[in-house]
Amino acid sequence: MPRGPIDLHTHSSVSDGTETPTQLIRAALAAGLDTIAITDHDSTAGWDEALTAAEGTGLQVIRGIELSTRHEWRSVHLLGYLFDPNDAELVAETGRTRDDRLGRAERMVTRLSEDFDITWADVLAQSGGVTIGRPHIADALVARGIVPNRSAAFESILHFTGGYYLPHEAPTVLDGVRMIAAAGGAPVLAHPATRGREAVVDERSLARLVEAGLVGLEVGHRENTPEGRERLLELAEQFDLVTTGSSDYHGEGKPNRLAENTTTPEALERIIAATSGVPAARA
Repeated sequence: MPRGPIDLHTHSSVSDGTETPTQLIRAALAAGLDTIAITDHDSTAGWDEALTAAEGTGLQVIRGIELSTRHEWRSVHLLGYLFDPNDAELVAETGRTRDDRLGRAERMVTRLSEDFDITWADVLAQSGGVTIGRPHIADALVARGIVPNRSAAFESILHFTGGYYLPHEAPTVLDGVRMIAAAGGAPVLAHPATRGREAVVDERSLARLVEAGLVGLEVGHRENTPEGRERLLELAEQFDLVTTGSSDYHGEGKPNRLAENTTTPEALERIIAATSGVPAARA
C-alpha cells in the first residue's frame, strides 16, 4: 500500500518549473509523497536525473510528459505516462513543438519590446531548460520589475487577450492521444474543465479520444471549475475512464503546492496496467 499521497502532475526546470529534477524529488520527499510523476512540457529530458535523485528513498517515480495539443483553436494539454521515450513519432513531434515554442516566444518578445523594457536575452537568462515558453517571458517581466510575479503576468500582459499572445504549432489532441497510446503510454487529459474550456470535453469528442486510447481525465486540479469537475466525473463513469488528481506543481513558478490534489492508488494501478512503454520505478 502507498505510504503517502500520489501526485501525477509536476514540472521541473527542464520545462517551466523553478526546481531541477533533483530538487523536485527532494520537495516530493519533504511533502511526504509516496509517488510523483515528472511531467515536463514536451520533454522527457528530466527523467534520468529524477530517477537518480530518488534512488534509495523509496519514492515511486512515474515518468511522464505534458504534451501540447490543440482542439480547434483551443490549447489542450495532455498528460502521458510510462510511454517509450524513444518512440520515433513522439520524439519527432515533441521536437517540432519545442522548436515552434522557441520561435513563438521570440516573436512574442519582439512584440513586447515595443512597449516594455524587455529583450530576448532577458528571457534566455530566466530559462535553464529545453522548453522555453511564456513562463520564462513572465519571469523576465518580473526580473525587470514590470509585473510582481508570474501569476500577474499571465493575468495581464501574457493573457491571450492581452495583445501580445501568439499561438504555437501543436498536434491535435486526437493525434496526441494516439501517439502516446501507440508508444505504450497512458494518455490523460490535463485539467480539461478550466474556465472557458468546458466545451473541449463533450460526449462526441470524448468518444473519439477514448477510441484512440484515452485512459483518463484529470479531475482534481485547482483550475477545474466545480461544475466542470462534476461533469468530468459523469463522463468518466460513462466512458469508464480513470480519474486523477494532481497539483501541477511548478516550484515557486505557481502557487500550486505538492499533494494539494491527489490520485487514488486504484487509479494509479489502472494507469500502470494500461502501459507497456517503461515501468513505474520504485527507488
